[in-house]
Amino acid sequence: MNGLVIAIDGPSASGKGTLAKRLASHFGLPHLDTGLLYRAVGWRAERSGEPPEEVAASLQADDLADPDLRGDDAGQAASRVAALPEVRANLLEYQRRFARQVPGAVLDGRDIGTVICPDAPVKLFVTASVAARAERRFQELRGRGADPIRSRVLAEMAERDRRDSERAAAPLKAAPDAYLLDTSDMDADAAFAAALAFMAGKGFRSAGP
Repeated sequence: MNGLVIAIDGPSASGKGTLAKRLASHFGLPHLDTGLLYRAVGWRAERSGEPPEEVAASLQADDLADPDLRGDDAGQAASRVAALPEVRANLLEYQRRFARQVPGAVLDGRDIGTVICPDAPVKLFVTASVAARAERRFQELRGRGADPIRSRVLAEMAERDRRDSERAAAPLKAAPDAYLLDTSDMDADAAFAAALAFMAGKGFRSAGP
């Protein structure tokens, strides 16, 4: 590692993406939402019929700009292709290259602390109850103008958790040395403050205000 690498893992709607962006801004580091890579692969593969591993091998930065990648359909597609070892292998170096930047980087996903950056000096595992996460996703979808069914959102969240945790290739789990941050009863500010306090305890403080 060439500097401060912050590895953030956790399930969908746990708040890890929001936390990752805030930490990146606070410490002046580039941020990579690695889940977006899998969303791009799954979304393109399902629409084009290309093999997912070939999409992963040819993925370009422009592929990450599609606004549809933020939707639930792309999220489900991501979870399906993320279980494929060939896809993970083809995206591995992309992620590690991003992490090797100077003065460091923030990466969030599901296997950052366990596979992509096992030597990262800071590892966070952000989680929350499935009920809390489903409610967040439900409210997010309503905010986009959708008309979701709460029970269906909960069922899909539980199914994705099962698929991500049980897959053979880099299953979702906390690294043994990761700080467990349960955001079930936290807002974004509280989660950010807890992460900063943990990092301060390890000697990492922003040079800014």
